[in-house]
Amino acid sequence: MPILATKLYIPPSLPNIVPRSRLIERLNEGLHRKLTLVSASAGFGKTTLMSEWVHTVRAHRDAPLQAAWLSLDEGDNDPARFLVYCIAALQTIEASAGKGASSALQSPQPPPIEAILTILINEVATIPGRIVLILDDYHLIEAQAIHEALAFLLERLPPQMHLVIATREDPPLPLARLRARGQLTELRAADLRFTPAEAAEFLNTRVGLNLSAEDIAALETRTEGWIAGLQLAAISMQGRADTASFIQAFTGSHRFVLDYLVEEVLQRQPERVRSFLLQTSILDRLCGSLCDAVCSSGTGVRFGEAKSPSFGMAETPAEQEDGKEMLEALERANLFVVPLDDERHWYRYHRLFADVLQAHLMEEQPERVSTLHQRASEWYERNGSPSDAIHHALAAEDFERAANLLELAWPAMDISYQSATWLGWVKALPDELVGTRPVLSVGWAWALLDGGEMEAVEGRLRDAERWLGPTDDTPERPEPPSSETCPERTRGMVVADEKLFRSLPASIATARAYQAQALGDISGAVKHARRALELTPEDDQIRYAQASALLGLACWASGDLEAANRSFTDFTNMLIAGDIPNAIGGAYVLADIRMALGHLCEAESTYQQALQLAAGQDGPMPLGMADLYRGMSELLCERGDLESAAQYLLRGKELGDQAALPDWQRRLCITQARMRQTQGDLDGALDLLDEAERVYIKSPLPDVRPIAAQKTRIWIRQGRLAKALAWARERGLSVDDNLSYLREFEHITLARALIAQFKSDRADDSIREAMGLLSRLLEAAEKGGRTGSVIEILVLQALAHQALSDIPLALTLLEHALALAEPEGYVRIFVDEGPPMAALLREAAKRGTVPNYASQLLAAFGKAESKRPVTQHLIEPLSERELEVLKLLRTELSGPEIARELVVSLSTMRTHTRNVYSKLGVNSRRAAVRRAEELDLL
Repeated sequence: MPILATKLYIPPSLPNIVPRSRLIERLNEGLHRKLTLVSASAGFGKTTLMSEWVHTVRAHRDAPLQAAWLSLDEGDNDPARFLVYCIAALQTIEASAGKGASSALQSPQPPPIEAILTILINEVATIPGRIVLILDDYHLIEAQAIHEALAFLLERLPPQMHLVIATREDPPLPLARLRARGQLTELRAADLRFTPAEAAEFLNTRVGLNLSAEDIAALETRTEGWIAGLQLAAISMQGRADTASFIQAFTGSHRFVLDYLVEEVLQRQPERVRSFLLQTSILDRLCGSLCDAVCSSGTGVRFGEAKSPSFGMAETPAEQEDGKEMLEALERANLFVVPLDDERHWYRYHRLFADVLQAHLMEEQPERVSTLHQRASEWYERNGSPSDAIHHALAAEDFERAANLLELAWPAMDISYQSATWLGWVKALPDELVGTRPVLSVGWAWALLDGGEMEAVEGRLRDAERWLGPTDDTPERPEPPSSETCPERTRGMVVADEKLFRSLPASIATARAYQAQALGDISGAVKHARRALELTPEDDQIRYAQASALLGLACWASGDLEAANRSFTDFTNMLIAGDIPNAIGGAYVLADIRMALGHLCEAESTYQQALQLAAGQDGPMPLGMADLYRGMSELLCERGDLESAAQYLLRGKELGDQAALPDWQRRLCITQARMRQTQGDLDGALDLLDEAERVYIKSPLPDVRPIAAQKTRIWIRQGRLAKALAWARERGLSVDDNLSYLREFEHITLARALIAQFKSDRADDSIREAMGLLSRLLEAAEKGGRTGSVIEILVLQALAHQALSDIPLALTLLEHALALAEPEGYVRIFVDEGPPMAALLREAAKRGTVPNYASQLLAAFGKAESKRPVTQHLIEPLSERELEVLKLLRTELSGPEIARELVVSLSTMRTHTRNVYSKLGVNSRRAAVRRAEELDLL
């Protein structure tokens, strides 16, 4: 997304500014807190104060203050755009800041905003020195997602960072909580208004009005120190002989005072200046050539036509005056223009002044407003700013022009993840116009897919399809439609770009494949993905790769892992030559498929080749690198090399800030949970799986190991059998279900629960049901070539027969599992089963069944036992996570701070605390710490 640099400039210090040392000191003191809120209605000098503060502190403070500035506008309500600009602002301090977060935003499926913010927070934490991020005009932000993101940032703000928000109204942030914690500094209208001394300084010393103390006091009282009112009054009083009478007549509320003063200002300006102000008031930003385009001949009074005396401005010969000179003259006259850059190229009007100018324009010349917006739209289009061109076309209600611009802008905005902004614009168009433009309808459908609104997609796709040729499948590649090939069908249709129109059938088929796969309609996903491949032009590599990947995902979800393996192998090979990031991203999916096939060696080779490929690239770390290290960690964990697995996981976490793919946080939590399980910290693993559920993003990637089923397996290990069986009932699982790959993990989990139930109450029915289900699952897994599942099922069958005291059959099944597992180096799939499996392995070793491999696995059991927590002298010992909570209870951290330290929700932390109190037999934090010290638990 292009960055408008003028939004990042710190406004220059004004030459005749009134010093406000009392407020500067307040702002300095606020640096020790998280947030400074400058909240007051328009005209209270918020922007000027913050600019003065930054320049003052930079010049006089011992420790340098690094300030980043972002001037917000209505367009920043798109969360992705907001984050991009925040990162760009921080990069004015440190060029490398936010690179990882920026990469995450640019990924094919960006992770949740909180995940991106986590990356950004970690990167900012490495910047030396104090950092201040100033968000000006925050009242223009209305998106709830942005408010939530900012609240998340405030909760986790790096210690050296401070946030300043200037706004006309209080933002929906947790201000009460920040206030109670002493983390908020507030400057409001009562603080910002001019004191009598400051008003005297401004009116007499800075403006030179030479008013009496009584007149100043009267004016200050009537304006209540409102700076804009004083400024407008000062401009109106310049050249007046009887200022006292003016002040006496100057009464009323802010609203009426403003109307009165602006009338005075506008009426006292030369006609050419007044005309310029009114016509250019439609613009959010002003530069010379843009103003020239808007005020071109035929739109009103030309510059220089009127000869009335200037008020506060010197006369300029008409032949020398243009937009640039007019803006410079307005700045010299303090006529409410604010420079946006150091070169004085871009300006803006004071927001309040612009509002009033627009009101007068609508009152006096409403018929010309549309023309002015059209001219602005044309200028922005010529100068490469499609967003502004669209904005002004919509404001002009020139919907045909806006529709053309939106069609042409869609591909770039889709790639840069601005579909929410684009969709907002399209929704402003009349429905009947959108109905005649199939490109807009398909873009609308994709924007809905990006937002997860699956149900609304089909209607938009059908709106587009009625303009296309027949859509039934044909054995040969059909000719893409055009207005020439189907004139009757396209009569009344409007297309801005013929190439975009010709790509619609492939785009529609790809959208339907995406939708079907995300909704679990595997057959539909296969059908539409194949159709997309048939329809995609040979030179459209991006669309072809999308359809190929969706077809591979559908094969994976259906259990045809060999076909998925072939598809993703071809996919990565196809992209290696020209698209390294997507090739790396596809590699971790391919490795996942190969692990499910039981091909750990091939999966390792896939990871290693991708890592070598990435290492050979110049420039920033390719996206997907973090998942390569995370995936290697999982593989090494399964092979029992826990030390190397931990190192790879740590490296993945480090790279996650700059090289993560969408949904990274969920996958990271699951891998961390797996590591916690191997360490015996089952409660900690459950906490991480809870977090994984919270950050889950629905996508076309098949959910073959549902998080709820992973949690159920931990409950079984904890002996919480009732909870595990309740999960099975809630999921509607039965031993008689039709089997599918997508539910295979859940059905194996059900078999585990039934075996555990038999061990608990020796109910023959449960073990028989489990064995019947496992037999059916084994047959399906063997038929599908899913060796990973086959090994696990054989292990469970062996344990079931062991529970029935049928040791010979148990050993036969175990021998089969060992024979499959040994070549690939499986370890944890056996060790995680605990003492019953160790007993079987010892018996197998005695009988000479793969003796070397059995001995290796038994050695791994010994290492696992040595890492188990020391038994505590309590009736019910504390879990590993409860011990962590207990240690943090001894610190000065508050409950919410402990929750953040443990990366759990506050409610989860409170549950752990209650459990600690119950097991220790205490009812307070201090008593818990004292009791723990007595038991030497700390």
